[in-house]
Amino acid sequence: MIVTRTPLRIPLGGGGTDLPSYYRCYGGFLVSAAINKYVYITVNKRFEDSIRVSYARTEIVDCVEQIEHPIVREALKLLGVERGLEIVSMADLPSNTGMGSSGSFTVGLLQALHCLKRETAPPQQLAEEAFHVEAEVLGEPVGKQDQYIAAFGRITALEIDPDGHVEAAPLELQEEVIEQLESDAMLFYTGIQRPASEVLGDQQQALSEGQADVAQSLHAIKAIGREVAGALQAGDLPRFGELLQAHWEAKKRTSTKISTSEVDRWYALARENGAVGGKLMGAGGGGFLMFYCPNHDKARLRQAMSAEGLREMRFAVDNDGSKVIVNV
Repeated sequence: MIVTRTPLRIPLGGGGTDLPSYYRCYGGFLVSAAINKYVYITVNKRFEDSIRVSYARTEIVDCVEQIEHPIVREALKLLGVERGLEIVSMADLPSNTGMGSSGSFTVGLLQALHCLKRETAPPQQLAEEAFHVEAEVLGEPVGKQDQYIAAFGRITALEIDPDGHVEAAPLELQEEVIEQLESDAMLFYTGIQRPASEVLGDQQQALSEGQADVAQSLHAIKAIGREVAGALQAGDLPRFGELLQAHWEAKKRTSTKISTSEVDRWYALARENGAVGGKLMGAGGGGFLMFYCPNHDKARLRQAMSAEGLREMRFAVDNDGSKVIVNV
């Protein structure tokens, strides 16, 4: 039996510039943090030759081609695993909430399958294989952020060349800066679940049609991402909070599907109750809202969000990335 544990992530700046429709023209840059909320994948050899896959539903099939779960099917085909297998997935958070669960699932599954084959796959390989499955085989409108942060962990900057090569560099931050970030960055669950493909597809289409305003907004987002990296390395967290606000304003200009009237109301309420800045996690439209809020205003912000029915989720930075935690 093999069990992998793969972190989810919170984007800190530059998100959206990891989409192929953008980085192939301009190159991308972003900063993201892996957190201690995980996707767990269990892979076990099965006595029968059939394949059993258990996620929100359960499938028992005779061959790989019959598997309906697209990522599982294509991951097995990629690594040449054909029969006699049981795959079970669990996660700390719901899917479709902007935390990169699909990328984490794919990386964790590939990690487990490589382990099953007694192969060692470094993080860069895992990330590229996961992106290949999701974007190039299945045609999902995803970027490279989720797979790379899931594989590498930590607070990591990604420099993406127009040819798609990614340079992943964990930021060297003082421990007290990380602890303050974990304390001051507050996550609230909106209760809204939506597929990221709805928003990302809209953004990709706008770029492919040459809409200059969308490209200009993403240029601004990339510049903000670089500023975020500098602010974190300098330990200037108030500046990070201000950059979140700038990022949110730029991001909303990339698609009408980024926000909703309800999200805008919650965002305004948070700003009235101590939040310096904030943003929706992931593509937008729902999921988790993150705000940067100094210590003296946290109680006020918590009370305001709780009164709206939004649930807070505490987190810490994950330093391991995807890893095998059981191999027996």
